[in-house]
Amino acid sequence: MHLETTMLSALFGLGTGLALIVAIGAQNAYVLRLGIAGRLRTVAVVVTICAVSDAVLIAVGVLGIGVVIEEAPVALVVIRVVGSAFLIVYGLLAARRVLRPQALEPAAPHGSISLTTAALTTLALTWLNPHVYLDTVVFLGSVANQQGAAERWWWAGGAMVGSVLWFSALGFGARLLRPFFARPNSWRVLDAVIAVVMLTLGIRMAVGF
Repeated sequence: MHLETTMLSALFGLGTGLALIVAIGAQNAYVLRLGIAGRLRTVAVVVTICAVSDAVLIAVGVLGIGVVIEEAPVALVVIRVVGSAFLIVYGLLAARRVLRPQALEPAAPHGSISLTTAALTTLALTWLNPHVYLDTVVFLGSVANQQGAAERWWWAGGAMVGSVLWFSALGFGARLLRPFFARPNSWRVLDAVIAVVMLTLGIRMAVGF
């Protein structure tokens, strides 16, 4: 019975974690674009950053730090301002790429983004988003701590596995779309979607909505 309870907690955590991260957002849009055009090593690093960041945030929430975040609204305001500025700038860059689309040449090196730039951008998109603290730390942390002293870590483990599965599928699975993105117009559509997502999230974040 104890094993059944822990497994159910883990599966519940897996489902809840996936429900939160499987959505069109700034981080997912960026991972998708890198997955289509990026080098395998770059994609692996970015996927690892996303998954490890989620694991850290979930663990922090389970440990009860979410309560501290709720009591520190000033910190979230600072993160919101910096994060919104970053998203708006990135959205404008994506909009500029719509006007100057590029094709993906199969024989050419994939992508012009350096590993350092990709890693830093991923860290910024992850840690400068105030919603990640509210959703991952506060919400997931609160739900995890309702599972009981032992089961909460199984639940958290399930949520962490969900994060690994999603980002791995998004990053590495996106390579299957490369033939489609050999055409400039395909990149134009993708960058247009990314620009809308980034600008919308940035503006909403700026006004505190």
